[in-house]
Amino acid sequence: MSETTESLTIRKVKEKFPDDVVSSSSWRGDDALVIKKEALIAIATFLKTDPELDFNFLVDLSGVDYLTHPKPQPERFAVAYHFLSMAKKQRVRLKVYVGLADNQVDTLIGLWKSADWMEREVFDQYGIKFKGHPNLKRILNHIAFVGHPLRKDYPIKKRQLLTQSDTLMDEMKKRLEAKGLTTTGR
Repeated sequence: MSETTESLTIRKVKEKFPDDVVSSSSWRGDDALVIKKEALIAIATFLKTDPELDFNFLVDLSGVDYLTHPKPQPERFAVAYHFLSMAKKQRVRLKVYVGLADNQVDTLIGLWKSADWMEREVFDQYGIKFKGHPNLKRILNHIAFVGHPLRKDYPIKKRQLLTQSDTLMDEMKKRLEAKGLTTTGR
């Protein structure tokens, strides 16, 4: 793909949200858009609901810490979202930058339920908060863990004792009961 030719996805997003696209690129069919975080819900909704695009699957989302990155970045953190259109066999990546002071971005759970645990993992490992998330709590580290281990400034040899146990059964009980199953006696 030449530099002057944009994919359908990038072209449509730029046309619909001209003030919210910071940059875009396409390499070997891998489309990427850096967008303003305030536009995340609107652009993600557009990607999912536009029939020509039909990005119906949130493949992954992850955090990025640019603390030691050689090139200056607009903010220290970013969240990268990877979407797939199964019908069109196309992929697109959205990236939003998140600052250390205002380290939150809107949740995508209303569009993709699969965002639930992925957002919790990013919160646990990087400390990025997801505004509107129904149960934003640690998922990999114990409840008393101090810090966020995937941040570049977290001491790599730091050890922490488990002093309080936590369980995910509060969530599981609700789900099991909603399906007519009981959790008593377990």
